[in-house]
Amino acid sequence: MISYLLNKITYALLTLFGVVTVIFFLFNVLPGDPAQMMLGQNEDSNQLALVKQKYGFDKPISTQYLYYLNDLFPVSFHSTQPDDYTFLSPNKYNALQLFTVGETTTVLKLPYLRESFTKQGKKVSAVLKETLPNTFVLAVSSIVIAIVLGVFLGIISALYKDHWLDKSIQIFSTLGMSIPSFFSAILFAWLFGYVLHEITNLEMTGSLYELDDFGESMHLKLKNLILPAIVLGIRPLAVVIQLMRNSLLEVFNQDYIRTARAKGLSEIQIIKRHAVKNALNPVVTAISGWFASMLAGAVFVEYIFGWNGLGKEIVNALNTLDLPVIMGSVLIIAILFIIINIFVDIIYVWLDPKVKLQ
Repeated sequence: MISYLLNKITYALLTLFGVVTVIFFLFNVLPGDPAQMMLGQNEDSNQLALVKQKYGFDKPISTQYLYYLNDLFPVSFHSTQPDDYTFLSPNKYNALQLFTVGETTTVLKLPYLRESFTKQGKKVSAVLKETLPNTFVLAVSSIVIAIVLGVFLGIISALYKDHWLDKSIQIFSTLGMSIPSFFSAILFAWLFGYVLHEITNLEMTGSLYELDDFGESMHLKLKNLILPAIVLGIRPLAVVIQLMRNSLLEVFNQDYIRTARAKGLSEIQIIKRHAVKNALNPVVTAISGWFASMLAGAVFVEYIFGWNGLGKEIVNALNTLDLPVIMGSVLIIAILFIIINIFVDIIYVWLDPKVKLQ
């Protein structure tokens, strides 16, 4: 297992390095000067020169790439000269100094994702810290809805194959996969947040934490989670139903299920002890992909419901050309995908001992 995990981690680090490289060159070959994007219409030649020097935009693209890697790597090298981009400024880096050779200091630090162009020098890590937990709560809530209801309805559908109950569940599943998330979000927000507001007491828009009427403190608003969680969970729910049903029907035809029936086990015992666990592999695959996508930012759902998550932040950053926020968000998304994929591979081994660690 240790060797298996080390191989996975090695491939993950190589993948991450490739993602970092693609992110940097993708956003740095775009037309337009990042320094001008930061200053907007308030730019003048002196300010432009100062901003370029401060952020290293006056250097060749290859040097900027090395600066970017140096910012991200936990072990990095920094100049002792205040006018150098890599100067170890406390405002930029929270670092533990290891040793100094000449004018270069080697430090141990957390990855530095740089500063937002549009939020008055606010660190990207601070922006992500504010938005990512909200997206995590939304994604977990949605995926729990999809797993619990999807597995249950999939089992019911398989047990009552070709029954009216099975056909009804299949119609619901097909509709769930067919309707786009942005349309579901608009429909649910209008129907339950506006038309039926007196009954549901739900709002069309709102986030997990909101300011009180006096604008003094933030309050937890769990009811704002209900509609976006349901909307975001509809499509994975539909997929889980289909996968669970088809996989369970295939498992029911296996020899060991016939043997269990011959021994006199009830259908509930067979499903609980043998069938469900062996039918979960395709479900785990689908859920891992959906969960990673949700953490990446349910852009339409968050934006329509006004949910202050990563997806909404990415849309705002794209509208304002806030490149550091976009680059940092994409990097976090890549890391989440990698971690979830490793975790899913480990779950496979637990679900099916026949899976070899190779």
